[in-house]
Amino acid sequence: MSLLERIHSPEDLRQLALSDLDQVASELKAFLIHTLNETGGHFGASLGATELAIALHYVFDTPHDKLIWDVGHQAYPHKVLTGRRNQFSSLRQKDGLAPFPRREESDYDAFGVGHSSTSISAALGMAVAKHHAKDKGRAIAVIGDGAMTAGMAFEALNHAGDLNTDLLVVLNDNDMSISHNVGALANYFAKLISGKLYSTVRAGGKKILTPMPHMSALARKTESHLKGMVAPGTLFEELGFNYIGPIDGHDIDTLVKTLRNLKSLKGPQFLHTITKKGKGYPPAERDPIKYHAVARGFFDKDNLKSPITEPAPPLSPISPTFSAAFGRWICDMAERDERLIGITPAMREGSDLIEFSLKFPDRYYDVGIAEQHSVTFAAGLATAHTHPVVAIYSTFLQRAYDQLIHDVAIQNLPVLFAIDRAGLVPDGPTHCGSFDLSFMACLPNMIIMAPSDINECRHMLYTGYLQSGPVAVRYPRGQGPKVLPDTSMIALPIGQGRTVRTGHTIAILSFGTCLAAALEAAQECEATVIDMRFIKPLDEALISTIASTHDVIVTIEENAIIGGAGSLVNHYLLTQHYKGQVINLGIPDYFIEHASHEAMLASCGLDKAGILRTLAEKVKHDPCKIAASPLE
Repeated sequence: MSLLERIHSPEDLRQLALSDLDQVASELKAFLIHTLNETGGHFGASLGATELAIALHYVFDTPHDKLIWDVGHQAYPHKVLTGRRNQFSSLRQKDGLAPFPRREESDYDAFGVGHSSTSISAALGMAVAKHHAKDKGRAIAVIGDGAMTAGMAFEALNHAGDLNTDLLVVLNDNDMSISHNVGALANYFAKLISGKLYSTVRAGGKKILTPMPHMSALARKTESHLKGMVAPGTLFEELGFNYIGPIDGHDIDTLVKTLRNLKSLKGPQFLHTITKKGKGYPPAERDPIKYHAVARGFFDKDNLKSPITEPAPPLSPISPTFSAAFGRWICDMAERDERLIGITPAMREGSDLIEFSLKFPDRYYDVGIAEQHSVTFAAGLATAHTHPVVAIYSTFLQRAYDQLIHDVAIQNLPVLFAIDRAGLVPDGPTHCGSFDLSFMACLPNMIIMAPSDINECRHMLYTGYLQSGPVAVRYPRGQGPKVLPDTSMIALPIGQGRTVRTGHTIAILSFGTCLAAALEAAQECEATVIDMRFIKPLDEALISTIASTHDVIVTIEENAIIGGAGSLVNHYLLTQHYKGQVINLGIPDYFIEHASHEAMLASCGLDKAGILRTLAEKVKHDPCKIAASPLE
């Protein structure tokens, strides 16, 4: 039996000798490589944080000590070590393990995460609660270097330093330019600085010199300069933290000894570890972006130490992804208009901005994980005769809602929002774009569009770019209906939908990519189908025509039913005193759990079968046999 197979909880891990932990790390990485080949998931960050996860659970008394993983991309080793190894093959599958830490799943998941930069705030809250309860347990936040770019992380650091609460923040740094400090000398200084002798001398010196202001200031300045020679921690020291590091995040012996020293120290502590994303799998080490997350079957089953070596089949010319369609459009548009500025909050690859960033480096801005800043930055650009395009995921735009209202909508500035990952995604409720139509439709000055396919997406982006105020084009992950890509740009009439199928009695008003399922269902019940295109402004004239000729109006959208496009249709029909039946289909009023996209749509009744089932249940007569009789 391997060492990993003997570990069913961190308590089992703590029974091992320190010298055994390197073997545990090797076995755990091999387990992740094999299992993720079957499930897919976040790969590079988890390999990079394996030794750190082992050391933290080895030193601290989890779950009494609270361990909070920022974002959760690096938390797979944590899940395996906390009793979920045998369930790991169910990762991201319906009713299986969640892709991120989740409180309902395990007592060891101290805080549910999905968006970045929340760990320090949550850990500080837990540390303060422990202080009030006179609980000597610790709270530990593990945050990645990318997440440190978000303002929320620094708000929490500032507060924690002011409170002087017992808190440990571990920076898992895998991309900063100070890796040359890693090594024996840096590790030696880190262990020295974290030791009791240094801490005692430091505290004692402050106590002695505090009554002597000039000497106290000199001591602080001298200490800061001495630390600055071996560690870039001056900023964190100024925020009130005792900075330790940087240390090698793959050296378990150094990690354990340093964490043991830190465990006994009072007040806010900051440990800076240097790790390599994908550590232990050479291709991922060489290309951490490519291996950030992998799909099922990505590796060669006969040799999981290397990826499949056979050349990938050429991409079909039919239906690239919506993201790729956006990436192509923004390059084409930038060639036409030198005022275009592209902005992304750390989503260059996901939003397909790679080509744009290479072709137009002077007009490309990645602001880091700083969604609020990205929106206000765009607003500032829009006041100065440029035309900013913000490429952002729906779920991340939620973090910048105040800026969307105050800095863009109120000032009616021409900012185009290309909103990717709208609707349901397999990573579950933290990453689903379920609410953007609801929270944008209530804002004055906004124009909102939802394409049914990639060509519509291209035309809508162009249409939005031509407007003088804020515009949002929201589209899902993936391909959508297969169509031949169109290279033209057509300005659509604002607020006009289109009839794509003429039927009778029942009319389905589709918003976005639900159109394909609506057309399939309409074949069964001879329904009219409208591609509404615009959520705001609604095509009220078209809705009035439909209302005068159909007994049943069905709205369908991949957004929350409450407050979504269907709600806007309902409101308009009420003003027109429509006497027929109205049915709204969308995401119900609960969070949809992780599963395949198809399974998630089916659970919400947004596939062909779900549409027909709802009609059979709610329409007063058999929808497939209703006579074609318009309302009187």
